[in-house]
Amino acid sequence: MSSVSISAIGQYDGQDVTIYGWMTHKRSSGRISFLMLRDGTGSIQATCVQGETDQHAVDLYPKLTQESSLAVTGTVRRDERAPGGYELLVSRIEVLQLAETYPISPKEHGVGFLMDHRHLWIRSPRQQAILRIRHTVINAARRFFDDEGFTLLDAPILTPSSCEGTTTLFETDYFGDRKAFLSQSGQLYMEAGAMALGKVYCCGPTFRAEKSKTRRHLTEFWMIEPEVAFADLDIIMKLAEGLVVAVIKEVLKTREPELYQLERDVAKLEKVESPFPVISYDEAMKILEDAGEPLSWGEDFGAGQETIISNHFDKPVLIHRYPAEIKAFYMKNDPDRSEVALCVDMLAPEGYGEIIGGGQREDDPTILKEKIDEAELPAEAFAWYLDVRRYGSVPHAGFGLGIERTVGWICGLEHVRESIPFPRLMDRLYP
Repeated sequence: MSSVSISAIGQYDGQDVTIYGWMTHKRSSGRISFLMLRDGTGSIQATCVQGETDQHAVDLYPKLTQESSLAVTGTVRRDERAPGGYELLVSRIEVLQLAETYPISPKEHGVGFLMDHRHLWIRSPRQQAILRIRHTVINAARRFFDDEGFTLLDAPILTPSSCEGTTTLFETDYFGDRKAFLSQSGQLYMEAGAMALGKVYCCGPTFRAEKSKTRRHLTEFWMIEPEVAFADLDIIMKLAEGLVVAVIKEVLKTREPELYQLERDVAKLEKVESPFPVISYDEAMKILEDAGEPLSWGEDFGAGQETIISNHFDKPVLIHRYPAEIKAFYMKNDPDRSEVALCVDMLAPEGYGEIIGGGQREDDPTILKEKIDEAELPAEAFAWYLDVRRYGSVPHAGFGLGIERTVGWICGLEHVRESIPFPRLMDRLYP
């Protein structure tokens, strides 16, 4: 008999089906026994009744252990009392593998233990909900860019140079006589792509050897990075806002059960609609001053300052024109005010911090060469990047959206380590 997925079980009411899956738990009440079966698409209650279920299956039931893999055959029956609204009246059970004693039990476990068993922890309902939402976030973002006429362009992971600063690079030997680095961003390559295809984006892993242990940091994380030719800061800010609105709408539309599983306050997400508040760095500094947390002009915002600023709004806030000295070399200075860059950060509400960073790029080859020299970056590694300006340079802009921080905000997570299947942290490279 062919198998069916639990997510589609409603199509088979009254029919005999086989479901392949794993047993999460079981309970017995007299001559009736229940086991919960999951298959990756959902969960269903399977009911064994002595005298009706095959005796071999009844005899098997006491031996079944948590996470044993099974093929369960039975009749689908609608039952409002059952989880998911349907149950499976079991006729036969085939054991594919009887699992050993499962290390993750219903009791409370410490974070360290769960992280050591991340390969098993992702089987839990909460972690499944988070990873499904992550899937939707990435799919919604890619669909948004596809609908906007962008071309997906994959950026290399091994690069010859730094993008975000040499102090946070992961270095590796490249065939012995050369050094290569794990990519900090696909942005520089997207700039080249934009000169060929107009509007491009990449989606992939990036790496930062940043010695930080905050709840917002990972050493390996994923970004979606669009780049647009003939675009300025205002255009890219509107694009960033449109992307986030589209992603939130898709999650609210398709992931209601997962948000419920996470006990997420969806009313806060429902407020994420256009227009977003837009303020300058100077206006953000005034908010901090009024809150009794002043900074000197030219200082960047830390997590605490970002939280204070974002708490003034019930939707993401765009902060533009930071001091040029605290931004990357490729940012274009404001021609009307040279001490600030034509850049923007988007802060998520509820204290989740920056989820988008971007801006307009320096398109003048002479000025860009000066900035590369000032940053003491190797000229030979950036020769190709300067070529992008030497041959048909145009105003262009882009940004990067961090997947894990975005997922962490949408799910209401305490730490981004749960927003990626297998997190890499300063002190964690296992499993």
